[in-house]
Amino acid sequence: MRVVVQKSLDASVVVDDHLINRINGGLVVLVGFTAGDNEAIINKMIQKITKLRIFEDENNVMNLSVIDVNKEILAISQFTLYGNPYNGNRPSYIEALNPEAAKPLYDHFIKECNKIVPTYPGIFGADMKVNLINDGPTTIMIDSVNF
Repeated sequence: MRVVVQKSLDASVVVDDHLINRINGGLVVLVGFTAGDNEAIINKMIQKITKLRIFEDENNVMNLSVIDVNKEILAISQFTLYGNPYNGNRPSYIEALNPEAAKPLYDHFIKECNKIVPTYPGIFGADMKVNLINDGPTTIMIDSVNF
């Protein structure tokens, strides 16, 4: 499992010119799955994301989590996180989990995140337009192979 976590002042996801979800500050999390990913890996990733101390405290030090600052998560499915660009100019997505297997994992991710912090999804598999104001900018990449 791979995620890209972006601290955001404002973010939204639009599909076919319709606003699907919006957060007023918090985290935009791009989520990708690969073979071998399971609920245990997802749960561990959720703990890492929600406890990640990338929000500033009263001393302007990144010392607070999304939980501490009472913000939200916009979670977007992103199979292209497993794009391999190293063999030619067209990325290979062979490492990305197929949609039929990835959708239940994404649904589990949303459900379990919501138990900790308000989490809003995009539409799995849709052509989404994600808008965000990246705060900092602060962007963190996390890969479950490093757990």
